[in-house]
Amino acid sequence: MTMPYETWRGRRVLVTGHTGFIGGWLSLALIRAGAQVHGFALAPPTEPSLFACGRLSELLASDERGDIRDARALAAVMRGAAPDAVFHLAAQPLVRRAWAEPADTIDVNVMGTVRVLDAIRACPSVDRAVIMTTDKVYANREWVWPYREADRLGGSEPYGAGKAAAELITGAFRSSYFTAAGACRIATVRAGNVIGGGDWAADRLVPDAVRAFSAGTALVVRRPAAVRPWQHVIDVVSGLLLVGASLETAAPDDGCCWNIAPPLDEQVPVGDLVAALARHWGEGAAWRNEGDGGPEEAGLLRLDASKAKTELGWTPRVDLATSLAMTGAWYRAFYERRDMRDISCAQIEEILA
Repeated sequence: MTMPYETWRGRRVLVTGHTGFIGGWLSLALIRAGAQVHGFALAPPTEPSLFACGRLSELLASDERGDIRDARALAAVMRGAAPDAVFHLAAQPLVRRAWAEPADTIDVNVMGTVRVLDAIRACPSVDRAVIMTTDKVYANREWVWPYREADRLGGSEPYGAGKAAAELITGAFRSSYFTAAGACRIATVRAGNVIGGGDWAADRLVPDAVRAFSAGTALVVRRPAAVRPWQHVIDVVSGLLLVGASLETAAPDDGCCWNIAPPLDEQVPVGDLVAALARHWGEGAAWRNEGDGGPEEAGLLRLDASKAKTELGWTPRVDLATSLAMTGAWYRAFYERRDMRDISCAQIEEILA
């Protein structure tokens, strides 16, 4: 797999959600590739954050704060940035928070996507857009077979249903407004459980583990047998960049959705991942199995990324053991030095060079 840096050199790119975990890593990779990156998002969702400890604001062409549901604010950002490409990552990304706040989550993830697509429709400079959703868009049958892009969309809980709706809405906008020659080309990317340094969200396994391990307390694991497609954030970023590059020559209905996922033998139970992370962390790392009475979650969820591998040449560059070693090293360095730009950029260089 060759990274398409030439595609992004000199490009004006708008990233929504650039203050978040994946959006921050994507912004760093685009800047490394020579893009002029503009950001639009709410303030960083956590303290600390990758955005702050990576000092991303110093590298951005513009750094705008606002809500993606605000049509006027989006229009103003589009006019100011005049982007060639848009990566839409801004969202309410937490499954358990969606259970507690379904209306707000669906509003952000569905109507926010509508507003972004409508702003793209009104901005003639945009020639491509990538909308990030999730592996949870599929109607999960709890079977051993991995889901492919042609499988039925579903969502039995508010987060998954909202993201599936965002997929349908993106398809509706594509077929309604972006079919003419020269029109903006739009794709969606469905990624699995993303791990890596710089994530401090609540109710996510790795941030919860890091908080517990660094404090010398035992991590509470709710469902150690649940299987997920774990993958390093830089592998997801490489998929986003390749999908965006592929839109340069795509027909209106080509490559409209893509799974980005690790090999099937690395889509492992939660308990296996926690045990391996604890080994990489070393002293002070312990965990226990204990339910907390929270909402039911999928027990088995796998993705098939054969399409991306065959048509884009995308393959994961980081195996699970390396992902955990890189993640543990990133957080240990953070607790020692706090300024994480150099280490973050070095990990991007190591994986994507």
